[in-house]
Amino acid sequence: MESFKVKYNAGTIAVLLLLILGSVVMIVPFIWMFMTAFKTFQETMAIPIQWIPHDLFVDNGSLTFDRAFENFADVLVRLNFTRYYANTIFVTAVVTIVQVILCSMAAYGFARIDFPGRNIIFIGLLSVLMIPLQMTLIPSFLLLSSFGWINTFYALTIPHFFSVFGTFFLRQFFLTLPRELEEAAIIDGASHPRIYAQICLPLCKAALSALAIFTVLWVWNDLMWPLVMASRESFRLLSVGIATLLGQYVTRNNWLMAASVLATTPMIIVFIIFQKQFVSGIAITGIKG
Repeated sequence: MESFKVKYNAGTIAVLLLLILGSVVMIVPFIWMFMTAFKTFQETMAIPIQWIPHDLFVDNGSLTFDRAFENFADVLVRLNFTRYYANTIFVTAVVTIVQVILCSMAAYGFARIDFPGRNIIFIGLLSVLMIPLQMTLIPSFLLLSSFGWINTFYALTIPHFFSVFGTFFLRQFFLTLPRELEEAAIIDGASHPRIYAQICLPLCKAALSALAIFTVLWVWNDLMWPLVMASRESFRLLSVGIATLLGQYVTRNNWLMAASVLATTPMIIVFIIFQKQFVSGIAITGIKG
């Protein structure tokens, strides 16, 4: 067997160097965030920059944990972080489950059911994607305020139950399914709800998983909506809780980075576990309808 040799030309080397540079640029902020989470406030203000926290090591170079995790303890106590975690997990889980169900039902209707005005209605929905959230934030606040939903979980969950992007995303996938499967099911007497539940959904697991991952990341990291709709501490989410650490005159960066580590770690774990579905979801968005 001939030995396999990889030939590197100038273009390939340039691309590899560019990718390595991009990787370093992307990962350095995470390293800085992690290291700063273990520093004292004085170390975060030190010039020149001190990358390695002094309290993470003792004089002989071995690890010590006597003061290394003080920032995390301060954040958990001062910010009521456990409550913020519980609120964020609850809101993220409810929005993700309901949104995936409703968007899949709407996507099936637009992709597989021929009803009058279907294309016009779908184009009208797509036009919503061109309207920025900032333009609808005040009307949404006034509407939810008239319902008495401000500072409740209703305001944090129900407005996000339906997603135009999620409907478009799943519709593109439903359009790729063979029509013969649907026609055979109709001949056997199956109704559209049965075709949707027993035929289409099992074939769309990859798209459903990708949409669920996108929704989890979006809801977990969202700041503007929960900041406006829930001012009480009992309804705060992680993003809002972290924002409260930004002081008017002084910001304790060690607490801010410790809180950021606590908030981003679950999402990093989710991405590591479901990275295959995440990448496939990005590829699915390129499917032609």
